[in-house]
Amino acid sequence: MHLEMKTQCEKCGGALPPDGEAYICSYECTLCPPCAANVHGICPNCGGELSNRPRRKTAIESAETTENLDSQTPERVRPWLVWAVSFGLWTFIALAASVAIYRYDLAAGTPMSFLSEIPLELSRVLTYAPLTPFAFALALRYPLQRENWLRPALVLLAGGIAFMGAHVILRGLTYPVWDWGTKGFVSAVWDSQTHGVRIRPELFLRVFYANSIEDITGAYLPIVVVAHAVSYYRRFRDRELRASQLEGQVAKAHLQALKNQLQPHFLFNTLHSISALMLTDVRAADRMMSRLSDLLRISLESDGIQIIPLSQELEFVNGYLEIEKVRFEDRLNVVFDVAPDTLDALVPHLLLQPLVENAVRHGISRRSRNGEVRIAASHQGGSLCLQVADNGPGMEKSDASKTQTKTGLGLRATKERLQTLYANEQSMEIRSAPESGVEVEVRIPFRTEPRQLVYEVAQADFGTA
Repeated sequence: MHLEMKTQCEKCGGALPPDGEAYICSYECTLCPPCAANVHGICPNCGGELSNRPRRKTAIESAETTENLDSQTPERVRPWLVWAVSFGLWTFIALAASVAIYRYDLAAGTPMSFLSEIPLELSRVLTYAPLTPFAFALALRYPLQRENWLRPALVLLAGGIAFMGAHVILRGLTYPVWDWGTKGFVSAVWDSQTHGVRIRPELFLRVFYANSIEDITGAYLPIVVVAHAVSYYRRFRDRELRASQLEGQVAKAHLQALKNQLQPHFLFNTLHSISALMLTDVRAADRMMSRLSDLLRISLESDGIQIIPLSQELEFVNGYLEIEKVRFEDRLNVVFDVAPDTLDALVPHLLLQPLVENAVRHGISRRSRNGEVRIAASHQGGSLCLQVADNGPGMEKSDASKTQTKTGLGLRATKERLQTLYANEQSMEIRSAPESGVEVEVRIPFRTEPRQLVYEVAQADFGTA
């Protein structure tokens, strides 16, 4: 059941933001930090102990997720890069054309100096270079699409006509045109006889007739095709990025749902153990309640966190075992065999607790004395190996065969969390112990710093600690 988070301190009336610090008792009396300090951590209304209220992150994370999805769009094509590529590419084409013409003249028996060929081809071909970025930007702005092609097609057609006209003007300004009257190459804007400006429209028209098809098919259309390829690639990458982000959010929500299943499951079982003692040993039940309160405080402080250091997970498991020791007394002995270099390794929160709980319920509870739970952790290669074993009666052959297909809520949720977090880099094996009892072995990648797990959920969650 979801409880409404109070927004005002019940002592001074001050505002309590959902993501701010506040203190709450078991009856939901909520106080701000100064008021909680003044009453020394004891609720003035009911006399209960005040503890840190978990901060609400859902609204904040949802807003950040929406903002990230909106902002993670493909970068715009850098203008300076388009200009640089344009001049570089057309310069290469001009040099290649110079080589081709030089070899043709050489074969035809009318050789020209190669160095004299280069300026002519540069002045002819480079006239496309300053026009290319504008045609490229136009094609990016108006890409042809199946559901909307008529308007972009008309815009691109008009752009092609403008491209052709601009190139005719640049070509006439920079490159000599053959004049049938003088039987030679002349400028369309400069009179070499008078050394003055003389615009000759007929020469510009001749350039248009000679180059219009080449302008469209050899320059403008390839530019449009390349721009469309870039546009389609950017949209494909955008869809792929958004799909990846949404998949990560789904995985993160799935992990939190699995963890939320484990918390009430563990609480219910612990309360059931306490209720079993209420009629036989009230003092023992009271001690269990007190230690359960400490354990719940640790659990609340880790609310919303998926990945924690192994040392914190062992602290939580030890708190749970202290509760069970009150119930089983001398029948339960706990042995920790933890390598020091594994204490900083990152593990999923509530990974060991359901394994230990299974060992106690199905192993120690069936022994009349000398029950033992062994918890081991070791660093083996690139993996962290965690083992939880008991010396109970163990599994019968029929139980062992059923274990692969039928498991309790705790083990099932643990398996799903490991699969979601680590994919094929994890394993979980349940087997009979060498002498007696059951042993559960979990292997996960050994990591001491947050890094990308499947869908990046581990890094995102650890950052909220």
